[in-house]
Amino acid sequence: MTQIINGATSGRHIVDGPLTVAAANQAVPGLIRNAIDQRIVKVRPMSTPIDQLSRCGGSRPAKSMVVEYYSVDPKRTSSTVAADVPAGLGKRRADGIYTHTITTEDDLLFEPSETLMFPTVMVNKTEKSVGEPLVAYVIARNADSGIEIMAVNAEGASAGKPVIPAIPEHSPIVRMGRAATELDVQTPQFQALPTKASNNCQIFKMQVEEGTFHKIANKEIGWNFSDQEEAAIIDMRLGMEKNFLFGSQAKIVDPNKNEEIYLTGGIWRQAGREKQVILDDFSEKTLIDIAEAAFTGNCGSKRKILICGSGLLSIISKIDCRMVRRASETTVKWGLMFNEIVTNFGSLFVVHSEMFDQCGHSDDGMVIDPAYLTKYVHVPFHSEQLDLRRSGTRNTSAVVITEASCVVLRYPDSHLRVIGVKVNE
Repeated sequence: MTQIINGATSGRHIVDGPLTVAAANQAVPGLIRNAIDQRIVKVRPMSTPIDQLSRCGGSRPAKSMVVEYYSVDPKRTSSTVAADVPAGLGKRRADGIYTHTITTEDDLLFEPSETLMFPTVMVNKTEKSVGEPLVAYVIARNADSGIEIMAVNAEGASAGKPVIPAIPEHSPIVRMGRAATELDVQTPQFQALPTKASNNCQIFKMQVEEGTFHKIANKEIGWNFSDQEEAAIIDMRLGMEKNFLFGSQAKIVDPNKNEEIYLTGGIWRQAGREKQVILDDFSEKTLIDIAEAAFTGNCGSKRKILICGSGLLSIISKIDCRMVRRASETTVKWGLMFNEIVTNFGSLFVVHSEMFDQCGHSDDGMVIDPAYLTKYVHVPFHSEQLDLRRSGTRNTSAVVITEASCVVLRYPDSHLRVIGVKVNE
């Protein structure tokens, strides 16, 4: 009888028997990969780009059917003035020190010792110069009356009498770096807490059967059970792709089986940002606007994937590009073939998705940051042989293919829905 023992420091050894597939699976489960698992990412990858990306990018194990994950975005960098601030010196605090109290749309965003810039409020203007944006230093944040600031570069600041110009309501305020004194040891605390979200793993199944007599029959072509498995995988992945994109997260009960069913939520609704584009007036400038929305204000990657329906892709393909650059050759990555569009904001790898067309989104698209696309797997993709002949059910060879998984978007603001609108229809 074959025995398995542990090695001196690592590894396992077969004793009193040959090295067989069964023994290898017993000693090191997963060492010998299932033939279906080896071929899955090679089966029509261009038809299922989301499933392909999630498999090639690596997946995380999930201990239950409900997956909880966390994401955190950086602290917002800007706000706006909530009420007009009059011009003048402001309130005298000491010799040469004058302060102004301003209210903002979110006073809690600002901390003492931060420096601020007012991009639209210009100071030190002359006949030969348009001046520079007003910069201020935050002295304190008051509980009820906004934040107290001191102008840094206003006119007269060098003489100890800084006179600021009027700051209109809705003027933007940009947070800059903190400024400490030489003796400062501490600074106002900064904490960031992640936001928890959840998704359901869905159990995807496909069963393939072949009758014994059909199996031994002489066929005109070499169509065998493995070919049927491959066809089943294609159909299974196409269905999974639609759920991963446009599925609705839910938990329902099958009235016939009286058992719970988990449905996964699609990433289309998980994206944190949205951009509408007018298809009737789509131009190179529209493409640049999409890139601006996709790459700015979210701290994401500078290379993202634009998955398009056929309508949107057709319009993009017809644009005469001068301000952006199209790569002369296609790029192959993750088993997918992309056309690259390079803008000053970042690079978009464009690929067509049949699922957008089939699910009523042919004029839409989605910009995905592959660094923050994560797949959770509760039951890994595998096949299981069913012995229906011995059980007396059917005289067939049967295989059941199963996976329980979901796809989530971490850092939702790094991803963008592109909604195509036709005005003339």
